[in-house]
Amino acid sequence: MKRRFRYIRQFEEMLVEEGTTIIKLFLHISKEKQLEKIQERLQDPAKHWKFDASDLQEREYWDDYQEAYQDVFKESSSKSAPWYWIPANRRWYRNYLALAIVVKTLEGLDLSYPKLNTPTPDISELISPRH
Repeated sequence: MKRRFRYIRQFEEMLVEEGTTIIKLFLHISKEKQLEKIQERLQDPAKHWKFDASDLQEREYWDDYQEAYQDVFKESSSKSAPWYWIPANRRWYRNYLALAIVVKTLEGLDLSYPKLNTPTPDISELISPRH
């Protein structure tokens, strides 16, 4: 597992060195909210397609998943490619935080429109009225 994390860090470092900005967002819902969403899917026929029986089985491993996430954050977060942990029980707040992170990141970049290197052609003859 440590080797996999090392590969991830090395890959991200290479991307950053080549000019890529990395934003890693973890959208976290609580165990209670997850159960609520499963129950909604079961009660609403329009949401049955979102339900998978394995979701109920996987809930038994909730604590194990939480521990594994902590390892991921600890081992694959760096100054140039940090993880942002976003509480996601409420969509509006989740969306607000995610967009705030993206906007702040974009504001920190030195972005500008590219300069045109080609001369603008003279199209006056093409647009003048015909006689």
